[in-house]
Amino acid sequence: MAAQPAQAAAQAQAAPTPAAAAPAPTANEASLAAPASGDSKSLKSTSTGLHELSPWNMFLNADIIVKAVMLGLAFASLVTWTVFIAKMVELTVAQRKLRGALAKIAESRSLAEAQFALGAKGSVLSSFIAAAMREGRLSAGISSDSGIKERAASSFAEIVRAEARKIRIGMGLLATIGATSPFVGLFGTVWGIMNSFIGISKSQTTNLAVVAPGIAEALLATAIGLVAAIPAVIIYNHFSRVTKVYLELVNRASGAAGRLLSRDLDRTHGDVPRNAHARAAAAE
Repeated sequence: MAAQPAQAAAQAQAAPTPAAAAPAPTANEASLAAPASGDSKSLKSTSTGLHELSPWNMFLNADIIVKAVMLGLAFASLVTWTVFIAKMVELTVAQRKLRGALAKIAESRSLAEAQFALGAKGSVLSSFIAAAMREGRLSAGISSDSGIKERAASSFAEIVRAEARKIRIGMGLLATIGATSPFVGLFGTVWGIMNSFIGISKSQTTNLAVVAPGIAEALLATAIGLVAAIPAVIIYNHFSRVTKVYLELVNRASGAAGRLLSRDLDRTHGDVPRNAHARAAAAE
């Protein structure tokens, strides 16, 4: 009976031991593997962050007030370019028409000839000639040429002022957009940064990844404000120069109508002194 336990112990010693477990990774291998996984995660987070900070996503994620500011500034920019196209067409057509009208009456000797030369095409010069002829008709029988010219000049001045008001329509809107858009965008920026600081206080962290999106959204409002303001200022200054040139042409047209009126008055009243001298000579 004692031989059986001894035999079992000998068999246990002779039996093969199980395969040893795989050796644990060394410290160097673990340190090399950890940065690789960390780099992949950081690259993934960076690419995700860049995608999230695109202008469209910044607009979608912005506060409702900042969104309203951005939409208002975008609408102001659309108005600016609409006014630019409309005023450019209007001023180009008006200048071309007025230059052509001045060329047509260059050889006219009277208001009637000038009106016939212009025809039915309406222009500001036609308004001057019509005003001069109306004043001459209403002043029939008055021998004072200076009074007729003075009243005609008053009518011409009213036409010039009306034309100036008409040609400057829309320029006040450009001036307003150019002057206020940067401040509206700054308001959106201040509001967005205020929300970012509120987020910092709630999250109890100053990590840049937490506050960067809100600050980027706020700065986008300022950028849109500058995009709306800079073209508006440039276009306003351009139209100020073009409008000044056009109003100089209008004044030239006023002077041309005044000269034609003066010629007609000289022809009308030129025979009165000669007839008076002839009657005086016959009486002697």
